Amino acid sequence: MTEGPSHLGVDIGGTKVALRVEAGARCLAETVFAWGPRHDAERDLAQLARHVREFCARLDAPPGAVGVAMPATVGPDGRVTAWPSRPEWTGTDLSAALRTLVPGAPVAWADDGDLGALAEARAADCADLLYVGVGTGVGGGLVLRGALCPGLGRGSFEIGHTVVELDGPRCVCGRRGCLQATASGPATLRRAALLRGGDVGYDVLRQAWHDELPWAVTALRRTCRALAAAAVGVQELVHPRLLLLGGGFASGLPGLPDLLAEQLADLARPGHPPLPVRPAALGALSSLHG
Repeated sequence: MTEGPSHLGVDIGGTKVALRVEAGARCLAETVFAWGPRHDAERDLAQLARHVREFCARLDAPPGAVGVAMPATVGPDGRVTAWPSRPEWTGTDLSAALRTLVPGAPVAWADDGDLGALAEARAADCADLLYVGVGTGVGGGLVLRGALCPGLGRGSFEIGHTVVELDGPRCVCGRRGCLQATASGPATLRRAALLRGGDVGYDVLRQAWHDELPWAVTALRRTCRALAAAAVGVQELVHPRLLLLGGGFASGLPGLPDLLAEQLADLARPGHPPLPVRPAALGALSSLHG
């Protein structure tokens, strides 16, 4: 049951979409659905619209406003200019498509990593932090003095596409050595499968990590090594006070922030303490809360 004006949050990811309705600070309803087989953006948007319509039908009144978290790069004209995880969206008029989700309601969208960082900064009561979300890709955001960096109108904080290995694996963006190519969920699972000598799904990796099986620990150590390399670069430049590790993949692996902390300590410069690490308070829902 809704009470007063409500707002719909839509977190669009590479493999799933989360929906959440809030009134004030109270969650009224939430749900998650997985994308169907990849075809084209038109079919994806039709699936999104259907789920939003069915979700909103459960409410007493339609949401008064809609906020959307997106991993894609969107140009000033509202069109998608790049989304490596779903390249078929390139050229899509996202602005027009999102305005049809809840007719009559104003719609705003922003980078999912930026929104996740804002939400985590608020939850942690920290004005200077680095947020890294590991899921289908690697995203994140940087908050300095309580404001996003680089700031509105200047692009998003693309930590997933910082180069951490000059001759590393090829990224979905086309470049070699991006953090995402080594540390994303799919990249980690592929590496784990090679080390194990057989297929590895997320549940298998999670259990093997819990059981401290060598192949799982080795696979995740390289993930954390790459994350640490990117984080150290940020630390040297802008000196955040805290690193929060979240995202759907990382949040399901208890103890992963500790492994990341070990890698950060190993890369620390003498006389400069390593960046403190904590699990993201909002887990896999940071962007949705943002």
